[in-house]
Amino acid sequence: MGEAKLKVKKVANAITEAIGVETNGGRIQVRWDADAATTPFGQLVFFVEFLTLTGLLARWMESCPLNYQGAHSSKKQDILCTWLLSILSGHKRYSHITTIRADGVTPELLGMQQVVSEDTVRRALAAIEEEPGVDWLQSHIDSTVTPLLAAPWVLDVDVTVKPLYGKQEGSVVGYNPHKPGRPSHAYHTYQMAGLRLILGVDVEAGNETNASHTLPGLLRCIDRIPKEKWPKLVRGDCGFGTDPVMLGLEERGIPFLFKLRLSKNVKRYIQKVFWSEDWADAGQGWEGREGELALTGWKQTRRVIILRRALIGEVLLADDIGQMALGFVESDIAAKRYEYAVLVTDLRYDVPALAQLYRDRADSDNTFDELKNQWGWGGFTTKDIKRCRLSAMGVAMAYNWWSLFVRLANPKARMEAITSRPLLLSGVGRKTTHAGQQYLTIALRMAKPVKPSTCSQKSACC
Repeated sequence: MGEAKLKVKKVANAITEAIGVETNGGRIQVRWDADAATTPFGQLVFFVEFLTLTGLLARWMESCPLNYQGAHSSKKQDILCTWLLSILSGHKRYSHITTIRADGVTPELLGMQQVVSEDTVRRALAAIEEEPGVDWLQSHIDSTVTPLLAAPWVLDVDVTVKPLYGKQEGSVVGYNPHKPGRPSHAYHTYQMAGLRLILGVDVEAGNETNASHTLPGLLRCIDRIPKEKWPKLVRGDCGFGTDPVMLGLEERGIPFLFKLRLSKNVKRYIQKVFWSEDWADAGQGWEGREGELALTGWKQTRRVIILRRALIGEVLLADDIGQMALGFVESDIAAKRYEYAVLVTDLRYDVPALAQLYRDRADSDNTFDELKNQWGWGGFTTKDIKRCRLSAMGVAMAYNWWSLFVRLANPKARMEAITSRPLLLSGVGRKTTHAGQQYLTIALRMAKPVKPSTCSQKSACC
């Protein structure tokens, strides 16, 4: 029987097996196609092509230090690609892997035999020794980002807190501004500003948020980069304006721009210069002036930039004790109220330029928000901190790959995952074979465009 006759017979059988269902929109015939291979990630094929042509995926799998022995053990490629698919899908728990096990198209695109279970992925990460595993993932993060560092760039360093809800290793109560008293992990992160690419992440216990715990990882991150590609500036918030951090950068000849805590000595210096008349416009309502300051613990005097901005409107004070006590600040004397910020740097730029440089750092907070809420940094938690480290680095690597792919697809603007996944990943795909060729038909999950009205006369709604 020819192929055309087989197709007609298959359609006839499907029609006879259809079931009529009554709905509000009328009667509809329902039938099943047990042989169809479909996927909810139809457009993933283009990202797979990107990984294939660049060799990123093949090198990542080949260098993995996971070695399973035995005829019935899962294939390394199946495990790694299942992990990657879960991260790309926006999962935050290993248990979410179950939702992609019915995918009938994507595994074949990645050269997989099957999507493995969540327990298989967890056991595989547990079987990887920590030091080789960290070196393996870090090498692929470096190979992705380092070629882009030929142009002048800024290194943003920060610590983000990940709250925990179990008895994990390193789950310690520390600095947690949003959920005080909640045990957490501290993610010490180093990223390339502007492109928002992650150069490295160190997962530490929740009480190790201080800059002294960030400094070793920061220096390792810099020393891995060829000297001619070192950052033109290292930028951080008030936790990094400490002498050891600044000395480490000064020894390497790398400029820095940090915010200082408003300690007693810093406030005393602000009072000293308050009535000076050489305040300059620093943009966005701020005024600034430069000076020199040597705080306790510093081995030398450093340049500081004092910024102030007048507050507008009424000022309301609230206590921190939780007594619901509020009070308005009222005075019979005409007075201005200010907010302050003090920066320390060894750059020789003028005050407006330095103020704008530090304001640009706010973009790095968007990266943490995206990684924690749209990627896997908010989850993939296990009892041991080793797998938490590997998962954090794996998410950072996949995030970099996807970010580069999206930027190539849309060079004019950077899109976060909440926008780029529906646009460049989602879409019901159906794979078929005809005349020896494989076809993937993609149905985009978007509303149909509204057709223009064909009425000849304008109505009240026009």
